[in-house]
Amino acid sequence: MSEVNNLAESIQGQLPGELSGWLHAAGEAARQRGLRLYLVGGVVRDLLLGRPNLDLDLVVEGDAIALAKELAGGSEMKLVTHPRFGTAGLRWGGWSVDLATARLETYARPGALPAVQPGSISDDLVRRDFTINAIAVELSPDRYGSILDPHRGRDDLAKRFIRVLHQKSFIDDATRIWRGVRYEQRLDFRLEPSTLSLLKRDIDWLDTVSGDRIRHELELVLQEEVPEKALRRAGELGALGNMHPSLRGDDWLAERFEQARLLKSPDLPAMGLYLVLLAYRLSDAESERLISYLKLPKLLARPLQAAQAIKERLAMLAAPDLAPSGIYALLHGYREPALTANVLAVSSPLVKERIRLYLSKLRAIKPALSGNDLKEMGVPEGPGIKRLLNRLRNARLDGEVKSKKDEEECVRGWGEKING
Repeated sequence: MSEVNNLAESIQGQLPGELSGWLHAAGEAARQRGLRLYLVGGVVRDLLLGRPNLDLDLVVEGDAIALAKELAGGSEMKLVTHPRFGTAGLRWGGWSVDLATARLETYARPGALPAVQPGSISDDLVRRDFTINAIAVELSPDRYGSILDPHRGRDDLAKRFIRVLHQKSFIDDATRIWRGVRYEQRLDFRLEPSTLSLLKRDIDWLDTVSGDRIRHELELVLQEEVPEKALRRAGELGALGNMHPSLRGDDWLAERFEQARLLKSPDLPAMGLYLVLLAYRLSDAESERLISYLKLPKLLARPLQAAQAIKERLAMLAAPDLAPSGIYALLHGYREPALTANVLAVSSPLVKERIRLYLSKLRAIKPALSGNDLKEMGVPEGPGIKRLLNRLRNARLDGEVKSKKDEEECVRGWGEKING
């Protein structure tokens, strides 16, 4: 990578015109307040690499919230502020920008969230995780596009290195271990040798980080284009085993993740399916421990629990004489991620076929007759209505009835009490 000293042309060429124009205006607004504004973080890294990134992070040496309010004033922008952290978010027309006050961070103990106080851009860059993310670009009109690179991040971009900024980086915040693996695999870089040594030395410091923060890092991994690469690397380095010793980022998982991407169903969020597959080979008790450790919300925990419950029914699903109504009975009530994970995970072609049959056809089958129809036929109101509807659905599933008239004949033939 050639040495670049100004990114004004890259900003103009790589960002949409509306965003690059807005950055000019934001820099001018900051100048009028006597402030200096900077573009920082991943977007700067990706501008230098020529990679697309519309996730814009700005840092101002001053009051970020006051500047954000001015930038949003008189427009249709949505402004969200976080006074405790000195940050603000601006959203408009499909775009989003996060604005933060330059800050200095100190750590009371390993794994604790940092104590924050206002600082300079130099303070803000030194608190970053890796040198390639510790580069800033000036947005003030007099120096628009100028690069600040005090930690030689561009050198590491050229060498394709992921390098921490100091020896205690992973001790201060062990989630950086997960981020380092994620960046390494996404960018096709390498953990710089001394950084790799520090990571291996400090892997156990992951124990100082709360489970919900680890969950956040795992969710970011699962949102990657090819998450199994980072999971495999995390397995090699011990980070995955630290989350749970039975988790594996191996060929089995990679094959299932690849198959999951081919599904491309809008009703099946990829991240949720990936998570179920990652935990699939755990026992029920191990899965519950993982759910508890990661503090998984119900929306993510339930598919893991459902997949475990379906696993316990696989032998019954493989029975050679199982009728469609039996398939329905075994699978009814389970949602798509847990069912699809089992399709991808099981080795039995027959079981795969039966789960697919349920997903594509059986789960949608229901009687032509309704509860009101049964009442009109004289069936007394009460639990008998539900029992009859279930029997009619099973008859439909097994091909014993094909029309509403067939169902009416069944009801009469079953000898239910008919009034009148």
